Amino acid sequence: MPSRRGLPTQEKATVQFESPDSLAHTRVGVAFATFSAHEENMPTTRTTSQSEKPATQDAIEILMADHKEVKAMFKEFESLKEGDGADEEKAALVARICTALTIHATIEEEIFYPAVREAIDDLDLMDEADVEHASAKDLIAQLEEGSPGDDHYDAKVTVLGELINHHVKEEEGEMFPKAKKAIDTIVIGAEVAARKAELQAEKGVGDTIPPPASTRKRSTNSSKRKG
Repeated sequence: MPSRRGLPTQEKATVQFESPDSLAHTRVGVAFATFSAHEENMPTTRTTSQSEKPATQDAIEILMADHKEVKAMFKEFESLKEGDGADEEKAALVARICTALTIHATIEEEIFYPAVREAIDDLDLMDEADVEHASAKDLIAQLEEGSPGDDHYDAKVTVLGELINHHVKEEEGEMFPKAKKAIDTIVIGAEVAARKAELQAEKGVGDTIPPPASTRKRSTNSSKRKG
């Protein structure tokens, strides 16, 4: 018969059991901790997903934003003209106007106008827009070749502004409402935004568009002659 020393002691053989109430409390605590961790991660996941999603761009909104920007620049030029602004300031501002209008006209003629022309039944409206673009381009070319010291320089800027104002009223009042009903302005907007970014990169457009080197040179020479 084995001695008592060979038997496991009561302390070693005893297994600790938690009471039902204690076990239930532990399970609830673990479940709550797991849910809380999952809940904390959910907003982070949603935020990341939303930030990665590209913002949609509406073609008409892009074009109307351009209109607003150019109108503000023409208004600024009138203030310079009335206040007898320096030639350098006028040249820089007119360069910005010409660059903005050139980019705007290009994206309309390459992307927006063809889509609208094909979708709406108003060829006269689209033809008139093309002719107005041609007139604006002619004045832009004259201004890019000239300088503030030239005859009729201020008048050309003013006439260009009036032409653009008329053009904008027709687009926003007639063309854009028809376009909204006839084309997918979001799909076209993506093309417009991409092409606009390309043109801005080509022309080195930033927060301010510097006047072309030839314009700055002519303006400087003009100032020297006046002095």
